[in-house]
Amino acid sequence: MSKINKVVILGAGNLATQLAIALHDASVNIMQVYSRTMQSASILAEKVNSTALSDVKNLVVNADLYIFALSDKALQPVLDQMPIPIGDVVHTAGSIPMDIFDDYTECYGVFYPLQTFSKNRKVDFSSIPICIESNNLGLQEDLMELAERISTNIHLIDSEQRKQLHLSAVFTCNFANHMYSIGQKLLAEKDVDFDLLKPLIKETAEKVQELDPVSAQTGPAIRFDKEIMTKHENELKDLPDFQKIYRFVSESIFTMHSEKK
Repeated sequence: MSKINKVVILGAGNLATQLAIALHDASVNIMQVYSRTMQSASILAEKVNSTALSDVKNLVVNADLYIFALSDKALQPVLDQMPIPIGDVVHTAGSIPMDIFDDYTECYGVFYPLQTFSKNRKVDFSSIPICIESNNLGLQEDLMELAERISTNIHLIDSEQRKQLHLSAVFTCNFANHMYSIGQKLLAEKDVDFDLLKPLIKETAEKVQELDPVSAQTGPAIRFDKEIMTKHENELKDLPDFQKIYRFVSESIFTMHSEKK
């Protein structure tokens, strides 16, 4: 029998919203939703049949787990307002060590879903990696059981591994999406529809499901085709920031593949 059935969600942003909905759909009782603004808390609370609040001093004291799904910069200020001691707690951050909870409670951990989230785009949690860490074996087992209710992809990952995982995710998700934004802007200048790139984006993502990324690399930079690269850089002469990105990334690609040989 699971020991985690009553949960409080602290946060109402992208991750908090999708995690709360997934847990609610798995029959977990979301007792309360906290947000700095009552409006944000209320919007999420309504979706998961919960109670909204904007003051942590009004948190219930009998929850099985308090999930801090807050931005990195918001976590410490909210913790400083919490009643001490508090119950079992976890955070969902990729770059914050587990021991941030040291002075606040005895049992704590991390419940880190590795995915990009948006409030209004529901995701299928069943394949999302959920990275678990805890200072307490009993809580670790409970967190793994909770994770198994929403995902089949559970991993025990310590704080150092998670920090590197988060850094890698910034490159593979946030930076990759920024490249899409640059591509969209370049096409818009010539009145070309960004949808033309979507099959290419899809194939690029699908290819690394079968090949390692280094083997999947293509393009002029891998062979350092100076003629094509110079033409591209000249086309970017009025966009110096993009030109710098093009040059730097191209050199990085060439260097990585030169080292592979």
